[in-house]
Amino acid sequence: MSAPAGLFSGRLPKRVSIYEVSPRDGLQNETTMLSVEKKKQLVLSLVSTGLTRIELTSFVSPRWIPQLADADELAREVKAPPGVVFSALVPNAKGLERARAAGLSEIAVFMSASETHNRKNTNRSIESSLETFVEVVPPAVEAGMRVRAYVSTVWGCPYEGDVDPKKALDITRRLLDLGCYQVSLGDTIGVGTPRQTEEILSVFLDTISQDKLALHFHDTRGTALPNALAGLALGICDFDASIAGLGGCPYAPGAAGNLATEDLVYMLHGMGIETGLDLGKLIEAGKLAEKIIGRSLPGKVHQAGPAVRR
Repeated sequence: MSAPAGLFSGRLPKRVSIYEVSPRDGLQNETTMLSVEKKKQLVLSLVSTGLTRIELTSFVSPRWIPQLADADELAREVKAPPGVVFSALVPNAKGLERARAAGLSEIAVFMSASETHNRKNTNRSIESSLETFVEVVPPAVEAGMRVRAYVSTVWGCPYEGDVDPKKALDITRRLLDLGCYQVSLGDTIGVGTPRQTEEILSVFLDTISQDKLALHFHDTRGTALPNALAGLALGICDFDASIAGLGGCPYAPGAAGNLATEDLVYMLHGMGIETGLDLGKLIEAGKLAEKIIGRSLPGKVHQAGPAVRR
């Protein structure tokens, strides 16, 4: 008698791509101001793990995020080796100019699905953000750059509560129409559950293919991994993560760290899904991050280490 088919048998992708956000999303909420040299150490450690997509920094005004005031210097100091892409967030046309001057081949734009959070985060309305991106995305694409986008607070807003997925879908379509190659949907405050994730993605996948979407989960309430699993079951192959769970959002009160890269990779490898990453080196990178930041980090595998299997 054969074993019964498992819950995810035949439904999971064979390979997943991880977009590492710790140098930007991870550090932007830290009180410790790191030197360019320490940031460079972290980035090179991440590269050694096999990560090929790393968000390096953000070209926003230092008045908004002083932790990333050294964006231009860092981008000049750290050059991506062959096969690795460094990207950076840009808020406007001036940010695009800085990213191009720094030699980056990819940028990201960001906005929220909730009006209040978007105003808190960018000082603009949703419509104004989309109008600004007309001056960023098409010119970047014309210059040979790739552009990724974030839509945050899709699972819920700290100011407005529930967010209509159809509103987030409309924003996503408009970003893709502008020329973004992918949109990362964010549970910025970590309120999502797997059933909610399934319901949200079902709205999106009716009209948008899986390869155009990525998922960005925060682990505020311990549901980041279950939500990622729900996304996997629906064919999503791209996930944002941050080494050792580093990060948060300065404009989302109570938002804990991102989904830890090591936790995600441990789960994926245990399920037979390829990532191209070395879990042992990820753990080492997490230890380095903890050392240079000067505080303990919340990632579970970071704390416990890999399981010993016989």
